Order: sequence, then structure tokens, then C-alpha cells
Amino acid sequence: MATYTLPELPYEYAALEPVINPQIIELHHDKHHAAYVKGANDTLEQLEEARDKEAWGAINGLQKNLAFHLSGHILHSIYWHNMTGDGGGEPLAADGVGDLADAIAESFGSYAGFKSQLTKAAATTQGSGWGVLAYEPVSGKLIVEQVYDHQGNVGQGSVPILVFDAWEHAFYLQYKNQKVDFIEAMWRVVNWQDVAKRYAAAKERADVLLLAP
Repeated sequence: MATYTLPELPYEYAALEPVINPQIIELHHDKHHAAYVKGANDTLEQLEEARDKEAWGAINGLQKNLAFHLSGHILHSIYWHNMTGDGGGEPLAADGVGDLADAIAESFGSYAGFKSQLTKAAATTQGSGWGVLAYEPVSGKLIVEQVYDHQGNVGQGSVPILVFDAWEHAFYLQYKNQKVDFIEAMWRVVNWQDVAKRYAAAKERADVLLLAP
């Protein structure tokens, strides 16, 4: 049996209109995300074969492929749940996400400062990558990461809780080459309830995520 499987979308293809059209959601999930799942499983099989044969000539490429495809699978799995057609706006205590709102203010000075940093990080990622809000367990604060090719520029131990996909396949059919417009529009579908749950879970697991003296 395959180790990794493609998760079902938590909504219909058209649920995020007009921010993201149904064609993009269908292709993005059913083709691109599925390819990362297959790539991770295929690479695990190739690594098993390498162990059986003690043939390590391709080890560097295989390890890189595993990091690429597995990270792509994980980030996309978060991405789908980070969005909702009823989302957007600013996280507020009145909506039951006060702890998250307080953490954002403490870590970035203000919600406006956080929004500006994540927007710029995602919009200016060179080539293919992501803008990510992550919980960093050493400091206990939130940080923004600019993730390249799914797995580069990541702080070890940090836990992604909000991810903006800045790869062209996430927006090109609708936004053409205007990545900035797509990232700006993404704020209208952020599922703060989901982000808040991920933040709470990351805090609870902090002591087992990283053992520090």
C-alpha cells in the first residue's frame, strides 16, 4: 500500500470563487497535488530498492526528491484547509480566534505588519515557492518564512499554520503573470478558524517537537 494518499478537498471546486476559479482548484488538486503524492511514494520505493541492493549512487537525488515531493504534499494538504469561501478579514477575539490574534500582534507588532510581511514574502518568492506563517517552538513566536521549492529556507522545527501557494499553477489560468494580485486576493479566503486550530496544536506539541536544553 502507498504510504501517502491524496486527501479529498474539504469543499467543491467552485467554493472559492471569485478568488480562485473552479478550473484552477480542480487542476491544482487533482493533477499537481496528486503528482507530489505519487512522487513521494515512488521515491520511497526507489529508496527501498537502493537499501535492498546496497546501491547508493543516486542517494543525493533520491533524498532531494523525497524532501521535494513530501513537502509539496504536506503544504498542499494544509493549503486546502487554510481557505474557505466564508473566510477573510482580520482574526478577532469576537470570532473565537483571540489567541491567534494576540500571537500575531506580539510576534509582528500588529496585524497590518504581519499581513504586509507575508504578502511581500509570498509575492516576491523567486521562481516557485510559498509564503508561510509558522510557529517557531524555540522562541514560542510566529514567524514568516519564504519557502523555495517546497522545502528550502525552512527553520528546523517550525510548524506551518498558514500557507500561500505562490507557484504559477496556483493562479496563472486566472491571474496570468500578476502574482501580486493573486496574493492580495488570497486574504479574502483565509480560514482563520483553521489557522487558529493549527496554532493551538503547534503550541501544545512544542515540547516534543524540539528538545532544547
